[in-house]
Amino acid sequence: MREKGNCPVRFAACRRARSYSSKSEKKSVQKRQGNTMEELGLVIIGGGPAGLAAAVEAYDQGQRSILILERDRELGGILNQCIHNGFGLHTFKEELTGPEYASRFIDMLRERGIEARLDTMVMEMTADRVVTAMNRKDGLFQIHAGAIILAMGCRERPRGALNIPGFRPAGIFTAGTAQRLVNMEGYLPGREVVILGSGDIGLIMARRMTLEGAHVQAVAELMPYSGGLKRNIVQCLDDFGIPLLLSTTVVNIRGKERVEGVTLAKVDEKGKPIPGTEKDYVCDTLLLSVGLIPENDLSRQMGVQMSPVTRGPVVNESLETNLEGVFACGNVLHVHDLVDYVSEEARTAGRKAAEYLRGGGKKDQTSGIPVLAKGGVRYTIPCSIRPEHMDESITIRFRVDKVYKNVYISAFIGEVRKVHRKVRIAAPGEMEQVILTKKDLMELPAEQITVCLEEA
Repeated sequence: MREKGNCPVRFAACRRARSYSSKSEKKSVQKRQGNTMEELGLVIIGGGPAGLAAAVEAYDQGQRSILILERDRELGGILNQCIHNGFGLHTFKEELTGPEYASRFIDMLRERGIEARLDTMVMEMTADRVVTAMNRKDGLFQIHAGAIILAMGCRERPRGALNIPGFRPAGIFTAGTAQRLVNMEGYLPGREVVILGSGDIGLIMARRMTLEGAHVQAVAELMPYSGGLKRNIVQCLDDFGIPLLLSTTVVNIRGKERVEGVTLAKVDEKGKPIPGTEKDYVCDTLLLSVGLIPENDLSRQMGVQMSPVTRGPVVNESLETNLEGVFACGNVLHVHDLVDYVSEEARTAGRKAAEYLRGGGKKDQTSGIPVLAKGGVRYTIPCSIRPEHMDESITIRFRVDKVYKNVYISAFIGEVRKVHRKVRIAAPGEMEQVILTKKDLMELPAEQITVCLEEA
Protein backbone atom coordinates (compact mmCIF):
# COMPACT_ATOMS: atom_id res chain seq x y z
CA MET A 1 0.00 0.00 0.00
CA ARG A 2 1.10 3.54 -0.60
CA GLU A 3 1.48 4.63 3.01
CA LYS A 4 3.74 1.68 3.88
CA GLY A 5 6.67 3.15 2.03
CA ASN A 6 5.56 6.57 0.87
CA CYS A 7 5.19 8.68 4.01
CA PRO A 8 8.72 10.09 4.44
CA VAL A 9 7.57 12.94 6.67
CA ARG A 10 6.09 10.62 9.30
CA PHE A 11 9.12 8.33 9.42
CA ALA A 12 11.47 11.32 9.53
CA ALA A 13 9.50 12.72 12.47
CA CYS A 14 9.64 9.35 14.22
CA ARG A 15 13.41 9.10 13.71
CA ARG A 16 13.84 12.59 15.13
CA ALA A 17 11.72 11.72 18.15
CA ARG A 18 13.69 8.55 18.89
CA SER A 19 17.15 10.02 18.34
CA TYR A 20 16.28 13.14 20.30
CA SER A 21 15.11 11.09 23.28
CA SER A 22 18.38 9.16 23.44
CA LYS A 23 20.43 12.38 23.43
CA SER A 24 18.29 14.17 25.96
CA GLU A 25 18.44 11.31 28.41
CA LYS A 26 22.12 12.13 28.85
CA LYS A 27 21.05 15.55 30.11
CA SER A 28 18.71 14.27 32.81
CA VAL A 29 18.20 16.88 35.53
CA GLN A 30 19.31 14.47 38.22
CA LYS A 31 21.19 11.21 37.86
CA ARG A 32 18.94 8.22 38.38
CA GLN A 33 20.23 5.98 41.13
CA GLY A 34 18.26 2.96 42.28
CA ASN A 35 14.90 4.02 43.66
CA THR A 36 16.02 7.54 44.61
CA MET A 37 13.20 9.97 43.90
CA GLU A 38 14.05 12.62 41.34
CA GLU A 39 13.14 16.25 41.98
CA LEU A 40 11.99 18.04 38.82
CA GLY A 41 10.27 21.32 38.07
CA LEU A 42 7.64 20.44 35.47
CA VAL A 43 6.53 16.94 34.46
CA ILE A 44 4.23 16.63 31.44
CA ILE A 45 2.24 13.42 31.08
CA GLY A 46 1.85 12.76 27.36
CA GLY A 47 3.94 13.61 24.32
CA GLY A 48 1.17 14.35 21.84
CA PRO A 49 0.30 17.79 20.43
CA ALA A 50 -0.79 19.14 23.84
CA GLY A 51 2.24 17.91 25.74
CA LEU A 52 4.66 19.15 23.07
CA ALA A 53 3.20 22.66 22.89
CA ALA A 54 3.01 22.95 26.69
CA ALA A 55 6.67 21.96 27.05
CA VAL A 56 7.85 24.45 24.43
CA GLU A 57 5.88 27.31 26.00
CA ALA A 58 7.03 26.50 29.54
CA TYR A 59 10.65 26.52 28.35
CA ASP A 60 10.17 29.83 26.56
CA GLN A 61 8.76 31.24 29.80
CA GLY A 62 12.00 30.42 31.59
CA GLN A 63 11.35 26.97 33.02
CA ARG A 64 14.37 24.74 32.36
CA SER A 65 13.57 21.65 34.46
CA ILE A 66 11.05 19.93 32.14
CA LEU A 67 10.39 16.26 31.46
CA ILE A 68 7.86 14.66 29.10
CA LEU A 69 6.73 11.11 29.84
CA GLU A 70 5.27 9.34 26.79
CA ARG A 71 4.05 5.74 26.72
CA ASP A 72 4.45 5.34 22.94
CA ARG A 73 7.74 4.73 21.16
CA GLU A 74 7.66 8.14 19.50
CA LEU A 75 6.48 11.67 20.16
CA GLY A 76 3.53 13.17 18.30
CA GLY A 77 0.64 11.11 19.60
CA ILE A 78 -2.35 10.63 17.30
CA LEU A 79 -0.87 13.06 14.77
CA ASN A 80 1.50 10.36 13.52
CA GLN A 81 -1.35 8.40 11.95
CA CYS A 82 -3.22 11.44 10.61
CA ILE A 83 -1.54 11.69 7.21
CA HIS A 84 -4.29 13.86 5.72
CA ASN A 85 -3.79 17.62 5.49
CA GLY A 86 -5.72 20.40 7.20
CA PHE A 87 -3.50 20.89 10.26
CA GLY A 88 -1.66 24.08 11.21
CA LEU A 89 -3.74 26.73 9.47
CA HIS A 90 -4.06 28.72 12.71
CA THR A 91 -0.74 27.82 14.33
CA PHE A 92 1.66 27.98 11.37
CA LYS A 93 -0.51 29.78 8.80
CA GLU A 94 -0.08 26.91 6.35
CA GLU A 95 -1.71 23.56 5.66
CA LEU A 96 0.21 20.57 7.01
CA THR A 97 -0.33 16.85 7.50
CA GLY A 98 -0.45 15.45 11.03
CA PRO A 99 3.15 14.13 10.98
CA GLU A 100 4.39 17.45 9.57
CA TYR A 101 2.60 19.35 12.33
CA ALA A 102 4.10 17.06 14.98
CA SER A 103 7.58 17.32 13.50
CA ARG A 104 7.51 21.13 13.88
CA PHE A 105 7.09 20.78 17.64
CA ILE A 106 9.53 17.87 17.89
CA ASP A 107 12.14 20.11 16.26
CA MET A 108 11.33 22.85 18.79
CA LEU A 109 11.87 20.39 21.63
CA ARG A 110 15.20 19.27 20.19
CA GLU A 111 16.37 22.87 19.74
CA ARG A 112 15.59 23.60 23.39
CA GLY A 113 17.05 20.37 24.74
CA ILE A 114 13.86 19.37 26.55
CA GLU A 115 14.00 15.79 27.82
CA ALA A 116 11.44 13.19 26.79
CA ARG A 117 11.38 9.61 28.03
CA LEU A 118 9.61 7.36 25.54
CA ASP A 119 8.16 3.87 26.03
CA THR A 120 7.42 5.03 29.57
CA MET A 121 4.19 4.14 31.31
CA VAL A 122 2.95 6.29 34.17
CA MET A 123 1.53 3.96 36.81
CA GLU A 124 0.32 6.40 39.45
CA MET A 125 0.21 10.06 40.41
CA THR A 126 -0.58 11.49 43.84
CA ALA A 127 -2.11 14.77 44.96
CA ASP A 128 1.29 15.93 46.23
CA ARG A 129 2.65 15.46 42.68
CA VAL A 130 4.64 12.25 43.07
CA VAL A 131 4.71 10.42 39.72
CA THR A 132 5.43 6.69 39.60
CA ALA A 133 6.44 5.45 36.15
CA MET A 134 8.19 2.54 34.51
CA ASN A 135 10.21 1.78 31.40
CA ARG A 136 12.73 -0.83 30.30
CA LYS A 137 15.80 1.32 30.87
CA ASP A 138 15.02 2.75 34.30
CA GLY A 139 12.67 0.12 35.64
CA LEU A 140 10.22 1.48 38.20
CA PHE A 141 11.07 5.05 39.22
CA GLN A 142 9.49 8.00 41.02
CA ILE A 143 9.60 11.73 40.40
CA HIS A 144 8.48 14.53 42.69
CA ALA A 145 7.32 17.36 40.43
CA GLY A 146 6.93 21.01 41.27
CA ALA A 147 4.05 21.07 38.77
CA ILE A 148 2.33 18.54 36.53
CA ILE A 149 0.56 19.09 33.21
CA LEU A 150 -1.95 16.40 32.26
CA ALA A 151 -1.84 15.93 28.47
CA MET A 152 -2.83 12.27 27.99
CA GLY A 153 -5.29 12.87 25.17
CA CYS A 154 -8.40 10.74 24.70
CA ARG A 155 -9.47 7.25 23.67
CA GLU A 156 -12.25 5.89 21.47
CA ARG A 157 -15.48 4.51 22.87
CA PRO A 158 -15.47 0.73 22.13
CA ARG A 159 -18.24 -1.53 20.87
CA GLY A 160 -18.84 -2.82 24.40
CA ALA A 161 -20.23 0.58 25.36
CA LEU A 162 -22.86 0.47 22.59
CA ASN A 163 -24.83 -2.70 23.40
CA ILE A 164 -25.18 -3.71 19.76
CA PRO A 165 -26.82 -7.16 19.51
CA GLY A 166 -25.34 -9.92 17.40
CA PHE A 167 -22.16 -11.98 17.24
CA ARG A 168 -18.65 -10.78 18.02
CA PRO A 169 -16.77 -11.69 14.85
CA ALA A 170 -13.56 -10.33 13.38
CA GLY A 171 -13.87 -7.25 11.21
CA ILE A 172 -15.14 -4.76 13.83
CA PHE A 173 -12.69 -1.90 14.40
CA THR A 174 -12.78 1.51 15.96
CA ALA A 175 -12.10 4.15 13.29
CA GLY A 176 -8.83 5.15 14.97
CA THR A 177 -7.57 1.56 14.98
CA ALA A 178 -8.41 1.25 11.29
CA GLN A 179 -6.62 4.53 10.63
CA ARG A 180 -3.47 3.23 12.30
CA LEU A 181 -3.66 -0.08 10.40
CA VAL A 182 -3.97 1.69 7.04
CA ASN A 183 -1.66 4.67 7.53
CA MET A 184 1.09 3.23 9.75
CA GLU A 185 0.99 -0.57 9.48
CA GLY A 186 0.11 -0.86 5.80
CA TYR A 187 -2.95 -3.10 6.15
CA LEU A 188 -6.41 -2.71 4.64
CA PRO A 189 -8.98 -3.86 7.25
CA GLY A 190 -11.64 -4.84 4.69
CA ARG A 191 -13.25 -4.31 1.30
CA GLU A 192 -16.96 -3.78 1.97
CA VAL A 193 -17.37 -1.28 4.78
CA VAL A 194 -20.14 0.22 6.89
CA ILE A 195 -19.28 2.99 9.36
CA LEU A 196 -21.30 3.68 12.50
CA GLY A 197 -20.90 7.22 13.80
CA SER A 198 -20.09 10.43 11.97
CA GLY A 199 -17.30 11.78 14.15
CA ASP A 200 -14.38 13.34 12.32
CA ILE A 201 -12.24 10.19 12.42
CA GLY A 202 -15.09 8.16 10.95
CA LEU A 203 -15.64 10.70 8.16
CA ILE A 204 -11.93 10.83 7.36
CA MET A 205 -11.70 7.03 7.31
CA ALA A 206 -14.64 6.84 4.90
CA ARG A 207 -12.54 8.80 2.43
CA ARG A 208 -9.32 6.97 3.31
CA MET A 209 -10.81 3.51 2.82
CA THR A 210 -12.34 4.62 -0.49
CA LEU A 211 -8.99 5.90 -1.73
CA GLU A 212 -7.40 2.56 -0.83
CA GLY A 213 -9.92 0.67 -2.96
CA ALA A 214 -12.53 -0.33 -0.38
CA HIS A 215 -16.26 0.30 -0.92
CA VAL A 216 -17.85 2.32 1.88
CA GLN A 217 -21.55 1.62 1.62
CA ALA A 218 -22.82 4.12 4.18
CA VAL A 219 -22.07 6.16 7.29
CA ALA A 220 -24.84 5.76 9.88
CA GLU A 221 -25.35 8.32 12.65
CA LEU A 222 -27.64 7.82 15.67
CA MET A 223 -28.23 11.54 16.14
CA PRO A 224 -30.23 13.72 13.72
CA TYR A 225 -27.03 15.66 12.99
CA SER A 226 -23.41 14.78 12.23
CA GLY A 227 -20.81 14.78 14.99
CA GLY A 228 -18.05 15.96 12.65
CA LEU A 229 -16.93 19.18 11.02
CA LYS A 230 -18.98 20.40 8.07
CA ARG A 231 -15.89 20.49 5.86
CA ASN A 232 -15.26 16.80 6.54
CA ILE A 233 -18.81 15.90 5.57
CA VAL A 234 -18.31 17.66 2.25
CA GLN A 235 -14.75 16.52 1.51
CA CYS A 236 -15.00 12.95 2.83
CA LEU A 237 -18.59 11.93 2.05
CA ASP A 238 -20.24 14.24 -0.48
CA ASP A 239 -17.21 14.34 -2.79
CA PHE A 240 -17.15 10.53 -2.93
CA GLY A 241 -20.88 9.88 -3.07
CA ILE A 242 -20.98 8.16 0.32
CA PRO A 243 -24.43 8.45 1.93
CA LEU A 244 -24.80 9.84 5.47
CA LEU A 245 -27.79 8.20 7.15
CA LEU A 246 -28.92 10.35 10.09
CA SER A 247 -31.10 9.03 12.93
CA THR A 248 -29.88 5.54 12.02
CA THR A 249 -28.01 2.88 13.97
CA VAL A 250 -26.80 -0.73 13.80
CA VAL A 251 -29.34 -3.15 15.28
CA ASN A 252 -27.67 -6.43 14.37
CA ILE A 253 -24.29 -7.81 13.35
CA ARG A 254 -24.15 -11.05 11.37
CA GLY A 255 -21.25 -13.49 11.04
CA LYS A 256 -19.39 -15.79 13.41
CA GLU A 257 -15.78 -15.89 12.21
CA ARG A 258 -15.88 -12.64 10.23
CA VAL A 259 -18.49 -9.93 9.80
CA GLU A 260 -20.84 -10.97 7.01
CA GLY A 261 -23.31 -8.13 7.25
CA VAL A 262 -25.07 -5.60 9.46
CA THR A 263 -28.64 -4.40 9.81
CA LEU A 264 -29.34 -0.68 10.04
CA ALA A 265 -32.58 0.84 11.25
CA LYS A 266 -34.03 4.28 11.77
CA VAL A 267 -34.43 5.51 15.35
CA ASP A 268 -37.04 7.71 17.00
CA GLU A 269 -36.50 10.87 19.05
CA LYS A 270 -35.41 8.75 22.03
CA GLY A 271 -32.86 6.82 19.97
CA LYS A 272 -34.94 3.62 19.91
CA PRO A 273 -35.03 1.58 16.66
CA ILE A 274 -38.25 1.94 14.69
CA PRO A 275 -39.71 -1.47 13.68
CA GLY A 276 -40.11 -1.92 9.95
CA THR A 277 -37.23 0.41 8.99
CA GLU A 278 -34.51 -2.27 9.04
CA LYS A 279 -32.22 -2.63 6.03
CA ASP A 280 -29.51 -5.26 5.57
CA TYR A 281 -26.03 -4.49 4.28
CA VAL A 282 -23.60 -7.17 3.16
CA CYS A 283 -20.13 -6.18 4.41
CA ASP A 284 -16.93 -7.61 5.85
CA THR A 285 -15.99 -4.61 8.01
CA LEU A 286 -17.74 -2.38 10.54
CA LEU A 287 -15.92 0.76 11.70
CA LEU A 288 -17.04 2.50 14.89
CA SER A 289 -16.69 6.26 15.22
CA VAL A 290 -18.96 6.72 18.20
CA GLY A 291 -17.22 9.27 20.35
CA LEU A 292 -14.01 10.03 22.20
CA ILE A 293 -13.45 9.88 25.95
CA PRO A 294 -10.74 11.94 27.72
CA GLU A 295 -8.07 9.62 29.17
CA ASN A 296 -8.48 10.43 32.85
CA ASP A 297 -8.07 7.21 34.85
CA LEU A 298 -4.86 8.56 36.41
CA SER A 299 -6.44 11.96 37.00
CA ARG A 300 -9.31 10.45 38.97
CA GLN A 301 -6.97 8.30 41.03
CA MET A 302 -4.96 11.32 42.13
CA GLY A 303 -8.10 13.20 43.18
CA VAL A 304 -8.70 15.61 40.30
CA GLN A 305 -12.28 16.93 40.24
CA MET A 306 -13.98 15.83 37.01
CA SER A 307 -16.78 17.36 34.93
CA PRO A 308 -19.71 14.99 34.34
CA VAL A 309 -20.27 16.60 30.94
CA THR A 310 -16.78 16.63 29.40
CA ARG A 311 -15.39 13.76 31.52
CA GLY A 312 -12.31 15.94 31.86
CA PRO A 313 -10.94 17.98 34.78
CA VAL A 314 -12.65 21.07 36.14
CA VAL A 315 -10.17 23.94 35.59
CA ASN A 316 -9.85 27.66 36.17
CA GLU A 317 -8.52 30.40 33.87
CA SER A 318 -4.97 29.04 34.28
CA LEU A 319 -6.16 25.53 33.32
CA GLU A 320 -5.27 24.50 36.87
CA THR A 321 -7.31 21.73 38.46
CA ASN A 322 -8.55 21.59 42.04
CA LEU A 323 -5.16 20.09 42.95
CA GLU A 324 -2.42 22.63 43.58
CA GLY A 325 0.13 22.73 40.77
CA VAL A 326 -1.72 20.24 38.54
CA PHE A 327 -2.80 21.60 35.14
CA ALA A 328 -4.66 20.01 32.21
CA CYS A 329 -4.90 20.76 28.50
CA GLY A 330 -5.85 19.24 25.17
CA ASN A 331 -8.18 16.31 24.68
CA VAL A 332 -7.67 15.09 28.25
CA LEU A 333 -9.55 18.24 29.27
CA HIS A 334 -12.25 18.21 26.58
CA VAL A 335 -12.36 16.79 23.06
CA HIS A 336 -11.27 19.35 20.45
CA ASP A 337 -12.12 19.56 16.78
CA LEU A 338 -8.89 21.30 15.68
CA VAL A 339 -5.35 20.48 16.80
CA ASP A 340 -4.51 24.19 16.48
CA TYR A 341 -6.84 24.87 19.42
CA VAL A 342 -5.15 22.06 21.35
CA SER A 343 -1.78 23.75 20.86
CA GLU A 344 -3.15 27.17 21.82
CA GLU A 345 -4.69 25.77 25.00
CA ALA A 346 -1.51 23.83 25.82
CA ARG A 347 0.57 26.99 25.54
CA THR A 348 -1.64 28.55 28.18
CA ALA A 349 -1.12 25.55 30.47
CA GLY A 350 2.65 25.66 29.90
CA ARG A 351 2.82 29.39 30.56
CA LYS A 352 0.71 29.20 33.72
CA ALA A 353 2.65 26.20 35.04
CA ALA A 354 5.89 28.16 34.54
CA GLU A 355 4.36 31.15 36.38
CA TYR A 356 3.30 28.86 39.22
CA LEU A 357 6.83 27.51 39.56
CA ARG A 358 8.35 31.00 39.41
CA GLY A 359 6.11 31.98 42.29
CA GLY A 360 7.57 29.23 44.42
CA GLY A 361 4.63 26.88 43.98
CA LYS A 362 2.51 28.66 46.56
CA LYS A 363 -1.18 27.89 46.84
CA ASP A 364 -3.49 30.75 45.87
CA GLN A 365 -6.66 30.63 47.96
CA THR A 366 -8.52 33.11 45.72
CA SER A 367 -11.87 31.78 44.57
CA GLY A 368 -12.76 32.40 40.95
CA ILE A 369 -15.93 33.71 39.34
CA PRO A 370 -17.91 30.65 38.17
CA VAL A 371 -18.59 30.37 34.45
CA LEU A 372 -22.07 28.94 33.86
CA ALA A 373 -23.28 27.16 30.71
CA LYS A 374 -26.94 27.86 29.98
CA GLY A 375 -29.44 28.05 27.14
CA GLY A 376 -28.11 25.39 24.78
CA VAL A 377 -24.47 25.51 25.92
CA ARG A 378 -23.35 22.13 27.32
CA TYR A 379 -20.19 23.20 29.17
CA THR A 380 -17.46 25.83 29.24
CA ILE A 381 -13.67 25.69 29.53
CA PRO A 382 -12.59 27.22 31.88
CA CYS A 383 -15.17 26.61 34.62
CA SER A 384 -14.10 29.61 36.71
CA ILE A 385 -12.01 32.75 36.24
CA ARG A 386 -9.83 34.72 38.65
CA PRO A 387 -9.48 38.07 36.83
CA GLU A 388 -6.27 38.99 38.67
CA HIS A 389 -4.57 35.83 37.36
CA MET A 390 -5.74 35.88 33.74
CA ASP A 391 -4.00 37.29 30.68
CA GLU A 392 -5.26 40.47 29.04
CA SER A 393 -8.01 38.40 27.43
CA ILE A 394 -9.36 34.90 27.84
CA THR A 395 -10.99 32.54 25.36
CA ILE A 396 -13.91 30.54 26.72
CA ARG A 397 -14.55 27.46 24.58
CA PHE A 398 -17.74 25.41 24.58
CA ARG A 399 -20.05 23.14 22.59
CA VAL A 400 -23.81 23.37 22.09
CA ASP A 401 -26.23 20.52 22.81
CA LYS A 402 -27.89 20.30 19.38
CA VAL A 403 -28.04 22.07 16.03
CA TYR A 404 -29.22 25.69 16.22
CA LYS A 405 -29.85 28.03 13.29
CA ASN A 406 -29.68 31.83 13.32
CA VAL A 407 -28.95 32.35 17.01
CA TYR A 408 -26.82 34.72 19.05
CA ILE A 409 -23.87 33.54 21.12
CA SER A 410 -23.92 35.68 24.23
CA ALA A 411 -21.72 36.12 27.29
CA PHE A 412 -22.78 38.02 30.43
CA ILE A 413 -20.55 39.36 33.18
CA GLY A 414 -23.08 39.48 35.96
CA GLU A 415 -26.09 41.17 34.36
CA VAL A 416 -24.06 42.99 31.70
CA ARG A 417 -23.97 41.40 28.26
CA LYS A 418 -20.46 41.77 26.78
CA VAL A 419 -20.69 39.39 23.82
CA HIS A 420 -23.62 39.17 21.41
CA ARG A 421 -22.58 37.54 18.14
CA LYS A 422 -24.97 36.08 15.57
CA VAL A 423 -24.14 32.74 13.98
CA ARG A 424 -25.96 31.07 11.12
CA ILE A 425 -25.45 27.55 12.48
CA ALA A 426 -24.17 26.27 15.82
CA ALA A 427 -23.67 22.50 15.91
CA PRO A 428 -22.28 20.04 18.50
CA GLY A 429 -19.57 18.91 16.08
CA GLU A 430 -17.89 22.32 15.98
CA MET A 431 -16.44 24.08 19.01
CA GLU A 432 -17.54 27.66 19.64
CA GLN A 433 -15.84 30.38 21.66
CA VAL A 434 -16.24 33.80 23.23
CA ILE A 435 -13.47 36.17 24.30
CA LEU A 436 -13.61 38.32 27.44
CA THR A 437 -11.10 40.95 28.50
CA LYS A 438 -9.36 41.35 31.83
CA LYS A 439 -10.34 45.01 31.88
CA ASP A 440 -14.04 44.18 31.73
CA LEU A 441 -13.80 41.49 34.37
CA MET A 442 -11.86 43.73 36.74
CA GLU A 443 -14.23 46.69 36.29
CA LEU A 444 -17.54 44.80 36.43
CA PRO A 445 -18.20 43.18 39.80
CA ALA A 446 -19.97 39.90 39.18
CA GLU A 447 -20.91 36.78 41.06
CA GLN A 448 -21.00 34.75 37.86
CA ILE A 449 -20.25 34.72 34.14
CA THR A 450 -22.88 33.20 31.87
CA VAL A 451 -22.40 31.82 28.36
CA CYS A 452 -25.62 31.02 26.49
CA LEU A 453 -27.48 31.05 23.20
CA GLU A 454 -30.22 33.57 22.52
CA GLU A 455 -32.84 33.65 19.80
CA ALA A 456 -32.20 36.02 16.93
